[in-house]
Amino acid sequence: MERSFLFFKQIFQDSIKVSWTLFRIMIPTILVLKVIEESGGIVYLSQVLSPVMSAVGLPSELGLVWATTLLVNIYSGLLVLINLDIELSVAQASILGSMMLLAHSLPVEGAIARQAGVSLWATLLVRVGASLLFGFLLYQFYAISGFSQQEVNMLWQQNGQGADASLAGWAMAQIKNLGMIYLILTSLLLVLRILKLLGIEALMAMALSPLLRFLGISREATNLTIVGVTLGLSYGGGLLIQEARNGRIQPRDIFCSIMLLNLLHSVIEDTLLILLIGADLSAILWGRMIFSILLVSFISLCMRMFVVEKYQKYFYRSVSG
Repeated sequence: MERSFLFFKQIFQDSIKVSWTLFRIMIPTILVLKVIEESGGIVYLSQVLSPVMSAVGLPSELGLVWATTLLVNIYSGLLVLINLDIELSVAQASILGSMMLLAHSLPVEGAIARQAGVSLWATLLVRVGASLLFGFLLYQFYAISGFSQQEVNMLWQQNGQGADASLAGWAMAQIKNLGMIYLILTSLLLVLRILKLLGIEALMAMALSPLLRFLGISREATNLTIVGVTLGLSYGGGLLIQEARNGRIQPRDIFCSIMLLNLLHSVIEDTLLILLIGADLSAILWGRMIFSILLVSFISLCMRMFVVEKYQKYFYRSVSG
């Protein structure tokens, strides 16, 4: 009984800590987005990003969702999405969700990658470029195959037909949304802890280890990369930063590891989160995984064959000492 109490107490404490960290970022973002909406900025931003969204088969309004995700985080992007109240197909939800998974929280996660020795522009180029490329490939696949064209059934959506349009009504809706985010976070933390107790994370590590070595990631960097893939860039990236500063891992290994973590991290939590908008699991998990591995394999090959020493400083640098 005492062990169970301590287990759930830890979950509660972790959920409060993580939620507070998120809310300090998200609440100002919500207020800024409200100002943008009231001033007609959403229409303007939609027009600016319309060509990009059209290229991946999405409504222009979703440009705001993607832009918010890039600059803030996935939670903020989802909050914008449910407030827009747009009808989507499963294919469109899968495209949007995949793009959000590949490129999000760029100011924060780009800074982490930079601390590990990877230049910010390289991170931005790979993540934004990969997001657009994968979104385009998924769009072509769904258009040609005709798969997943049915209307999406979002598990998290606005209860909103005929909702109070006043400022007080809007504020109450945002409080409810933040409460829902807290419940989602708590549920995800619980699932992650159970998976760890069942040994699922260890099995994932065993399965990924040979693959990472195939990508040219050394034995020294493999375990740290696996931590990032399963738990998140902040965890794996933080460990890689420490090892890089101690000089235990070569800059080229750090670069390949961070490139993979840029595209494929927190595969359990983030995937479960995007499933809430009704995205297809095969696209947001297996498709994203295969795409990320192939892209990093290509980058690794190019680094070995074509990048001469004098240009390496534009991609990565040593941070030892």
